[in-house]
Amino acid sequence: MNLIDIKRNLAYRITDPIVGILSKKGIKPNALTLINLALNIIAAYVIATGHFFLGGILVLVAGLFDLLDGALARFTKQTTKFGAILDSVVDRISEAAILCGLLIWYIPQQEASLEIVLVFIVLIGSFLVSYIRARAEGLGWQCQIGLFTRAERIIVLAIGLLINQVFIALCVLVVFVFITVVQRLVYLWKQEKVQGD
Repeated sequence: MNLIDIKRNLAYRITDPIVGILSKKGIKPNALTLINLALNIIAAYVIATGHFFLGGILVLVAGLFDLLDGALARFTKQTTKFGAILDSVVDRISEAAILCGLLIWYIPQQEASLEIVLVFIVLIGSFLVSYIRARAEGLGWQCQIGLFTRAERIIVLAIGLLINQVFIALCVLVVFVFITVVQRLVYLWKQEKVQGD
């Protein structure tokens, strides 16, 4: 069993007991996606005002909704191309919002120049990780591999917020986000070589 399968099985264990209840209530997957977006925007505001612990809790709760929307769509057979695109767009906006919340907090602080640089690097790296997958899938390749996909990034950032160690969390993210970028590029390069042979 590889890392992707382990993460998928763990996600199923979290979402399976909940999606049955949600489907009976008639809740739509896209509604969960929009709740996820709203929670992340609120979290970004809370983080921007320096309330990191509450922000961390909100980030984790929003992450649960991010898991549930896709799981509910599959469970109720309501998966659509638009739903998938909406989910991806909301993921990008949500991640950017959280990091912008950190920027708003750090920018007025004269001693926080390193944190500001790290936030920008994480933002660029996170978008690159997602972009590589999207571009690969647009060319007909699967590219779900990588140590730090969105789920891992959210968990590390949330933990950093909860224990008030955002600087360490940002350092971890910078390293592993760009390891993931390299992993995906090498994987796709090997895919092309295999297809060319």
